[in-house]
Parts: sequence; C-alpha cells; structure tokens
Amino acid sequence: MSPFRRLILAALLSTLVLPACKNSTVKDDSVSPDLITNPVTASGKNNKGDLPIIEFDQYKHDFGTMIQGEKLSHTFKFTNTGGADLIISQASATCGCTVPTFSSKPVKPGERGSIEVVFNSAGRTGSNHKTISILANTQPNTVQLEITAEILVPKSKK
Repeated sequence: MSPFRRLILAALLSTLVLPACKNSTVKDDSVSPDLITNPVTASGKNNKGDLPIIEFDQYKHDFGTMIQGEKLSHTFKFTNTGGADLIISQASATCGCTVPTFSSKPVKPGERGSIEVVFNSAGRTGSNHKTISILANTQPNTVQLEITAEILVPKSKK
C-alpha cells in the first residue's frame, strides 16, 4: 500500500475513532437505576417481602402399603408466605405413573393453594419412590415433593 493511501486511511480512522473516545456526560433525564428492582442481591440474599415464597405443609407423603393396580392420590397444600403473587408454571414427575395437577391461577400473598398428585401402581412392585418437581416464580425456582409406596402383588397374580 502506498504511503499516501496509508495516510488517508489513518486520517479516516482517526476521525471515526477519536469522537468515540470523548468523555460523555449523563443527562438528568436518563433512566434512574432506582426504577430497576432486583430483589435478589449478588450474595444470593433477598428481601422476603419482594418475592413469592412457596411453603408446603409437607414435602413428602407415604402412601404406605398398596395393592398393585391401585390408583391413589394425595393433595400437597402450600401457602404463599412471600410478598408477591405466586405462579406455578410447571409440575412434572420422574415417572408417567405419577401425575401432578395444579392451578395456573396466581396465588396471592397469604393465600393457600394445592397440588394434587395421582400415583398409579399398575405394573409396579416393591418399594417405589417418585419425585415431583414444581417450577414457580420463586427463588429458588424449583421445589421437590416426594411420594413413596410399598406395592404388593395380589395373591391371585403370583
């Protein structure tokens, strides 16, 4: 490249780069950081009043002994002890034999809600342990529920 072209290229680059290096001042009408609310701090701590909090009456349920083929259900009850509406977006189980149902309607602070879990023991034997994962707008966003059962095969099927 000729020296003349290098000089023109350098002059062109300096006119583009130097204005970007200028100090700029923030105008008074800019967005205030006070408008941005993140209740969780970098330390992981949060202000309890700013988030929904899901607290179950119990996190585990034992169906006890049941006969193979029975379907049993249990309702896990919870309270929103936080300061914002609680929304459950998903409830899933580790197995298709366990079906959780819930309302997607927001649970206001102080209100109660429930998740019904139906366990189908068809084709299962012995000790069974299933986990139900609840995904909500809480921190942490996932809560684990558990059910257990001891399944006996009827004597006519042995």
